[in-house]
Order: sequence, then structure tokens, then C-alpha cells
Amino acid sequence: MAKKSIVVVGSSNTDMVIQLDRIPRPGETILGGKFVMAAGGKGANQAVAAARAGGDVTFVARVGNDMFGKNAMAGFQKEGIRVDHILRDKASPSGVALIFVASDGENSIAVASGANGRLSPADVRKARQAIASASVLVMQLETPLPTVQSAAEIAAKAGVPVILNPAPACPLPNELLALVTILTPNETEAELLTGIEVTNDVTAAKAADCLRARGVRTIIITLGPRGAFVASEEFRGMVPGFKVKAIDTTAAGDVFNGALAVALAKQQSWAKAVRFANAAAAISVTRLGAQPSAPSRNEIEKLAGQAN
Repeated sequence: MAKKSIVVVGSSNTDMVIQLDRIPRPGETILGGKFVMAAGGKGANQAVAAARAGGDVTFVARVGNDMFGKNAMAGFQKEGIRVDHILRDKASPSGVALIFVASDGENSIAVASGANGRLSPADVRKARQAIASASVLVMQLETPLPTVQSAAEIAAKAGVPVILNPAPACPLPNELLALVTILTPNETEAELLTGIEVTNDVTAAKAADCLRARGVRTIIITLGPRGAFVASEEFRGMVPGFKVKAIDTTAAGDVFNGALAVALAKQQSWAKAVRFANAAAAISVTRLGAQPSAPSRNEIEKLAGQAN
């Protein structure tokens, strides 16, 4: 495999989405919602986002030996994603996410991980050649942490940059952070990892510096429509976002990471790469669903003002 591909290690879910005026409170039932079923899972979302943004993508994952797994595989193949390292698990069902989306675009999500929870370090080692020959490795935290650690070790040993989106948020060991090239938390995730509430550029910078002190080379804190704060050796500061009317923010972070991986694989500057990722995320929140919301490269370049 030529050293140009993007490898994504992570989860694949089927999203069952109900669109409502507002998210139900505990114990409350709200009638009249609109139901949509769509492909999701943070890893799969990032793989699809990267493929649509122009990346050459290999996905490492586990899906169940069921209807959801079959449909997911067909979807990946349709997107041109390499599926050689997606395993069909006979013991566990495919992952499922139940999602409420409010009229202002905010969401509430519950996930049954299923086969995602069985993606193992051994599975990742079988994909060693693909990871070691990639331009960039992208991961999240919907699969077991030892699996994430194992993939990061393979990539680091081969000199492959590692993008880790620390979501869903959880504490991370310094041993893993030392292997991460680019960490991409949102405000909530940055606060959980550092104890610093991110409310503005100053606190974003403090949180980023805290994470860099733990071994991560570059921190990109995503700040929704405001854009993203970048702290690296080469660039430091805000990269502005785009003002759009949000209807569903479900996969915005995933789309951001997928597009970022494509831009960095093409060796774009930090400012240009993050602007490209911001544009992709902005387009995604104007559409309902996770993978259906990921835009094409032409759409991203048009909004970012980067058309060739």
C-alpha cells in the first residue's frame, strides 16, 4: 500500500434518530417525532467523512453478523472504503445508537456498543501493515482503550501521525497521550482531560498547554461555530468557523476529524487544514443524520474558499 492512505480504527453503529422540538426530560414521553435510521458510529463516520473529502481510506472495525453489519459493509464499499480489516463478529450484534435531536440541533445519544467492544489489540495487529504504511491514523474512544493504545504504538513505531478524537470523553493515560500527534477534544472533553473549563480563547489556550505538557504535540480544541483553537510548535491561535443554521450536530466532530486527516495527508498548513475541517463540520450540521451529513470535497472547498 502506498504511503498516502488514511487508516481509521474505530466503531461502526446504526443510528436510530428521532427528531423532536426538544429532548425529553427523564421520565417524559414526547409524541410526534420524525424517525430516521442512518449509518453511524464515530469511527465509521470519520472513515466516510474522510472518503468523501477525497481521502484513500482503510477502516479497521468489528460489526455483527447481522442485518446492520451487512448494511454497514455495503455502505463502506459504496463509499470506496477498504474493508479488508472489518471483521464480522458472530458472538455480538452490531453497535446501535439511539439519538434524540432537538429543533435547535442539540442531541442526546445512548449507545449499545455490541461488536465494537470486542475490537481487540489482536485485530489491530492484523492490520499492522496498513497502519504502518498510512499517511495518518485516526481514532476515537468507542472501542476498548487497549485497542486504541495498540494501534497508536504501531503507528508511532512506523512514524505515522496519530489523530485521536477523545470522544466519548474519558480519562486518558499519559502512556497513550505520548503517542498521539494531534488530539482533537471539544470544550467538554478538554475540560474533562485538564480540569480547565473552556469558555474563551484564553482558557482554550490554558487547556491546550496542559495537554501539550502531557506529551501531545498538537492540540486542536473544537469550539463549534466559533471554529477551533490550535496549539502546536508551528501554529498557535484560533481558526474561525462558519456561521450556518444547525439542524443536527450529531457527527460534526467526526466530520471535522475525517476532513482534517485528508488535509493533513495532503500536507496542508495548519491554518488551511483546520479551515478545511471547519468547513466540512459546518456543512454537516445543516443536515440530519451522521454519515449522510458528511459533505463532498467540492462542497467543502467551495465553503472554505479553497477550490482549485
